[in-house]
Amino acid sequence: MVSTVQNVAIDCADAYRLARFWSGVTGGWVDPECGPGDRETQVLVADGPVLYFHQVPEAKTVKNRVHLCLRPEDRDRDAEVARLLALGAVLVGDHRDADGTGWAVLADPEGNEFCVLRSAAERSAAAARD
Repeated sequence: MVSTVQNVAIDCADAYRLARFWSGVTGGWVDPECGPGDRETQVLVADGPVLYFHQVPEAKTVKNRVHLCLRPEDRDRDAEVARLLALGAVLVGDHRDADGTGWAVLADPEGNEFCVLRSAAERSAAAARD
């Protein structure tokens, strides 16, 4: 027997605010039963697991041991990084290479790190050149 991933849980200081950020990132929707001040909020993502935000009293202090990796669907990696920065993300580490490979590490408004990878189209174009 195996287990199924029910959700990805993210501890945070403001569950609703962070859920709204991740709703903008993923195009998912904030559970309509959730609102400002709720200690638990979730984002329902069409093609992925539920993102569950749980308010905790302690602040984030170290690098995440588990993080999300995002692959843009309708734009290239660099355009997606720009979009996410406009939503309120912060660039933490730039591992993009001159040949187009690599990734960018960003952090959400509460400092949780995540990666932005090349799009499928960028990966296909690179494979065709090789």
